[in-house]
Amino acid sequence: MAEDGVETDPLMCLSPLDGRYKSRVGGLSDYFSEASLFKYRCKIEIEYFIALAAVLPQLEQFPKDRFNELRAIYQNFGLSDAKRVKKLESTTNHDVKALEYFIKEEYDKLGLPDPCKEFIHFGLTSQDVNNTAVPLSIKDSLENCIIPTIKSLCEELKARSHEWKDIPMLARTHGQAASPTRLGKEMMVFVERLEKELNILGKCSHEGKFGGATGGFNAHRVAYPKIDWESFGNKFVTDIGLSRQQFTTQIEHYDGMAGIFHCLSRINTIFVDLCRDIWGYISIGYFGQKVKKDEVGSSAMPHKVNPIDFENAEGNLGIANALFVFFAQKLPISRFQRDLTDSTVSRAIGTPMGHSLLAYKSLKKGLSKITVNRKIIENDLEENWAVVSEAVQTVLRREGFPKPYEALKELTRTGDKITQATMTEFIQQLNVSETTKAELAAITPHNYLGYSF
Repeated sequence: MAEDGVETDPLMCLSPLDGRYKSRVGGLSDYFSEASLFKYRCKIEIEYFIALAAVLPQLEQFPKDRFNELRAIYQNFGLSDAKRVKKLESTTNHDVKALEYFIKEEYDKLGLPDPCKEFIHFGLTSQDVNNTAVPLSIKDSLENCIIPTIKSLCEELKARSHEWKDIPMLARTHGQAASPTRLGKEMMVFVERLEKELNILGKCSHEGKFGGATGGFNAHRVAYPKIDWESFGNKFVTDIGLSRQQFTTQIEHYDGMAGIFHCLSRINTIFVDLCRDIWGYISIGYFGQKVKKDEVGSSAMPHKVNPIDFENAEGNLGIANALFVFFAQKLPISRFQRDLTDSTVSRAIGTPMGHSLLAYKSLKKGLSKITVNRKIIENDLEENWAVVSEAVQTVLRREGFPKPYEALKELTRTGDKITQATMTEFIQQLNVSETTKAELAAITPHNYLGYSF
């Protein structure tokens, strides 16, 4: 497989996110590809250098009017720059050090003061860069991609809820016919759950570690003991959009990141629940699916129109959650002041994000294709008159009728089908007022409903 271009062909990709599904999730490459990691690291290094220029006497000579030229290094960072970093890494065998050398090369190209150059990466360990770059990439991906997509799905569900709010529907508890509900209300259940989790996600802390080799600014203090490096670090991390952890080892705690992953996994679990419910409603005919003439549902059965969007979403949500839960359990654990296990794991954060985004898009596509089969829903209600037994026994309780629950149990659990005629006959022989009988007779599976919204 050494042909030119073969290694970049989507058909040769190891992950389906980079192959089959790239067109649907490719935007996440701006946050989680290796080239993007280099770009985020580059931003941290350069913004740190600029921050140092405000406090170090050796950087007073640096021309402040050229800060924007420095910022352009990361703002215009592209694939050719990433390849240069990789080439340097082939010598250093250390990607953060390779990035430092890359920045110094670009610094020289700009003809900036040579004595200032060695303050690039001054006093830092790699994790000061990684543990700010990665949290920032997660924050940006959530704000720009993941959360807007979830919110869009919520709005779609809310719109369907309002469209269907007056459609009565047989409920099912334990798979059995239960007191009727409204189709729109059932969709609002998911909207409420999702909105609560989105609110929690929005309040999750995006944290960064910034404090030198073992978290105490040792190198900074020994070089410049009169500078308040803790205040400097707090301001720097806040300025880039994160919250600085105050007491750390060489790496960040990852507790805040674990909270984000747990919240995303709960959101995904809600979506799995939704996928399975809609799948079920399709299987019993409550929902139909719009058909595209040239699409194929089965290679053997020409009639099939499968709920593939919801199945695809459910599968991808499962993959994402397996990784989110693993990350949340693994990343906060590190031997003593640091081991390297977090490094290889954190490089895969884009994978569950990608499978989640793919699932959200599949789910939205599926929702756009479903139609309500009101006739089947109404027929199902008509075939299940036993569900009004709850209503009847409750009104009878109000009227002081003796053992109303037991009376309805005896009527409905004989194995015989309960019809409108069955209920009418039962009501007429009750020892209650004619007014109450009329009230009971007016209750049907179609109108025995709770509150709407």
